Amino acid sequence: MEAMPATGGALLDSIAEFCRHNGIAESTFGRRAVNDGKFVARLRDGARITPETLERVSVFMRHHGAAAPAAPPELRRLIRVAAPPASAPPAEAAPSRNFRFFDNRQKYLLFVNTCSEKGVIARRVGLELAHIHPRPPAVRVFDAGMGDGTVLTRVMREMHARFPALPFYFVGKEVSLEDVRLSLDKMADRFYEHPATVLVVTNMYYNEAPWLAPKALAAATSLVWHEAALTGTTGHEFSQQIAALEPFLARNWQARHSLKSGNPVYERPVALVIYREDFRFLLHDVIPRQGQARAGYDLVIASQPYRARVPVEFKAAKVVAPLARALGPGGRLLGIHSYGRDPGIEIVRKVWPDEDPFTTGRHDILRAVRGELGKDARHYNFNAYADSRAVFRYEMHTLPTEISASIGTSTLFAAWNAAVYVAQIDDERLAEAIGSRRYMDATREVLQAHGGLWFLDESYVVSRKRT
Repeated sequence: MEAMPATGGALLDSIAEFCRHNGIAESTFGRRAVNDGKFVARLRDGARITPETLERVSVFMRHHGAAAPAAPPELRRLIRVAAPPASAPPAEAAPSRNFRFFDNRQKYLLFVNTCSEKGVIARRVGLELAHIHPRPPAVRVFDAGMGDGTVLTRVMREMHARFPALPFYFVGKEVSLEDVRLSLDKMADRFYEHPATVLVVTNMYYNEAPWLAPKALAAATSLVWHEAALTGTTGHEFSQQIAALEPFLARNWQARHSLKSGNPVYERPVALVIYREDFRFLLHDVIPRQGQARAGYDLVIASQPYRARVPVEFKAAKVVAPLARALGPGGRLLGIHSYGRDPGIEIVRKVWPDEDPFTTGRHDILRAVRGELGKDARHYNFNAYADSRAVFRYEMHTLPTEISASIGTSTLFAAWNAAVYVAQIDDERLAEAIGSRRYMDATREVLQAHGGLWFLDESYVVSRKRT
């Protein structure tokens, strides 16, 4: 990059000038500076940054000959670089809107790679495969939040073992561009092992994605529908062609934060349809057509599809009920969310004694969903099950010798990250907590008391009657 003269003014102004001077997009700046392509867009929406993130931006700009504006020392604890919209309520009045949990790649990736939740959830989903009743032309599965694709790919493997000769139709919902990249990177081997597979990835809402049809007229007219027919016969060839979709994803998989809810929402709805060209004839009745896609799923995976703190009415009306309506006869919706009552919440309560993020249990969810479905509820079964089946445990990976009188800093940090990630603690309170060593002491005490760290999730099933 070409060096530029130092500029003063606000951080956003400096970033905009830097991008103009160097001829790069703001998303490129975010990826190169802080490994987050949405960084600048979030700042414009009124997001906050920590001193560490500000320092990374400053180092990046100085490296390329620009001077980032200095932050007042009294504001460096937590800095807001753009004021929130005037119509938005203050953060204190709406703590759920202030939550940056799903957007923080470092927390997410550290949690995924240090804890066993994804593998345990995939095994729990596998239990439901014994109870579905597929109908021609394919086994139909909807994943209500692909994440990095770990759960879906493991489920695809188990489905191949159970139904090796049946065509598969998968639809995965994911608004995060980074997670879509990670998910697609795992799919080449799935197309090789089970060639009769159609995979659709979309960023639409819960009441749109199962049908691949936006509700609003403006969104429907701007829908981006793209088919990628993979050629060749090897996983390597499929991987290369999937990787070649990167420019399409970067151009179209854009998101912003809703001024109404604070949740990430799409700029334009997208449906990416992938299948093998040499199986197009066999999959003719499985491949969806724009404006003609149907739901009728045999299995819906709803793993952590909502934030713990949002009202149960919202969870039922905006997430679970629309997914239940997408089930076909005999179809099953498996819902999974955090349960609490584990060492993870003990760590959190040692720092914030009154913290109680898990106020909605599976019984509350099913009761609200039944009410939301109204008279249609008679077509469904609502299964909360006993704790022995509904509640399951996953752990943070540690070596047998790691939990001792002296626990390493890296283990303590991983455990703290997992605890606050699961409890969905917002970045403002985290910035305050890490100002002292109390959080490390709390983590150490709990790990030594339990000999490790584990968490509990609970599950429930909504099934549609076959007749």
